[in-house]
Amino acid sequence: MGGVNRVSFAIVDIFAGPGGLAEGFSRVAAADGEKAFRIALSIEKDATAHSTLRLRAFLRQFGRYPDEYYFWLNGEQDEPDWAALYPAEWKRAADEAWQLELGAEDPAERLDAKLDRIRDDNDGRVALIGGPPCQAYSLVGRARNQGKEGYVAAEDGRHFLYREYIRILDRLRPAAFVMENVKGLLSSSVDGESRIVDRVLDDLRGNRPGAERYRLVAMTPKRRDQLPIAGAVPAAGDFVVRAEEFGIPQARHRVIIVGVREDLASGLKQTDFGGLLDSHRATTTVREALKGMPALRSGLSRTSDGASEWKTAVVAAMDLVAGVPTGLSSEEHGRFADRARHYHARLAAAAEIPPREAYATGQWDGCSPALRNWLEDARLTRLPNHETRSHITGDLARYFFAAVFTEISGYSPKAKDYPPELAPAHQNWSSGKFADRFRVQAWNGQSTTVTCHISKDGHYFIHPDPAQCRSLTVREAARLQTFPDNYFFMGGRTEQYVQVGNAVPPLLARHIGAAVHALLTRAARVGEENDAELARVA
Repeated sequence: MGGVNRVSFAIVDIFAGPGGLAEGFSRVAAADGEKAFRIALSIEKDATAHSTLRLRAFLRQFGRYPDEYYFWLNGEQDEPDWAALYPAEWKRAADEAWQLELGAEDPAERLDAKLDRIRDDNDGRVALIGGPPCQAYSLVGRARNQGKEGYVAAEDGRHFLYREYIRILDRLRPAAFVMENVKGLLSSSVDGESRIVDRVLDDLRGNRPGAERYRLVAMTPKRRDQLPIAGAVPAAGDFVVRAEEFGIPQARHRVIIVGVREDLASGLKQTDFGGLLDSHRATTTVREALKGMPALRSGLSRTSDGASEWKTAVVAAMDLVAGVPTGLSSEEHGRFADRARHYHARLAAAAEIPPREAYATGQWDGCSPALRNWLEDARLTRLPNHETRSHITGDLARYFFAAVFTEISGYSPKAKDYPPELAPAHQNWSSGKFADRFRVQAWNGQSTTVTCHISKDGHYFIHPDPAQCRSLTVREAARLQTFPDNYFFMGGRTEQYVQVGNAVPPLLARHIGAAVHALLTRAARVGEENDAELARVA
């Protein structure tokens, strides 16, 4: 492994989704300015997410993305036939991004041979990244499963998809790996006694005959004395990474388990593992991500959808909301009513109504340079995937109420804060079980976790600008996830939301990738020093 700090690592990305982890790792720079990682193989089973993954694999081959890509994103032409325009690059993208359901196809058919070539061609300079599907581990998923007649946890194959990760780990024997999963992994169990996480950690360490041994690393350990010296394993809770602490405008807590192969890690000191992500600690807000984007209106469900119809419906909704009780203090209620009337009057007098999709780009002047530089692309003249969904007229009033309430109070209203005039016809509305059914993503904090449920409805992701009176678009959700604005999501809007919600934030992935590369570089330096000392003694 000599010269690790001067040679890029090949990445194998499994359960890749639309490629959030790979996007971050691919943008890590080594000390000499060259790419620290290059993607050798990405695997995703979903056809639409795979299309997104393949497109990004194609684009990464260009130092400057093709003009035709921007002609398409900017609405100047339809998507080109990439295979006809750039046959060599498109073929390499197809070789890199595979649509494959791991565990369903016999790996001997093609996968194992590919893994062997990647390992051998790169002399072991390989990293494995990814994480198994999380539905069986998530708290919401477990609650749903318990309600299924005849559901048996031990028979849910999703609990054990990590075993395919382990099988590939054993085959590839990478220098390092990164495994990502939901926080619910820490408390999930199969038989009510043994925790899934304990089995996972044991397998990742290589505690089985013939397996490579790995030193497990927590990116943000709570105590420095829990750093991974020989034989020690960090506490399971120490593997939780809170994305909002690292410049991500979203409160997203995920289990991130990093492993460094024991022969490389053995020469490292405890201090080498400390503060791996500390240099990236920063906080950003929803305002930094979303403010300045082109204002849009929603569509209308079950009725005519023109701008004038939308204006009539929203003006009526605003008029209703301006007169409802709020439960706020008298002073705050007065401000609430004033703001509601202000938005009502402004829209009623407006000669032009915002469109439903973006015809421009935009970023708030106060956005942090790090996030701005990560998101923006000067070659875009409009934002892709920035088109609104439709809402029923009753929800328009609820969204407007919630956004004005949040503007005045600083927090999103609970179900108990809604007046009877705005209560939806839901049996459980007053039960307390769905107190947060409608949630505004307030400007001054981080958003709640963007999940694939955003594809179902937008109630939990209401735009903080009361004038827009709508839920977030795919592009707005993607910005909260820190996908660059030029990252296009294929498929229909529902499929796009699912891809965004299932992904690892690429900017967080870059921080993790930089930390992994720093560890491997330190390990290589120690190895070179030891080799030099042995040569001197000899």
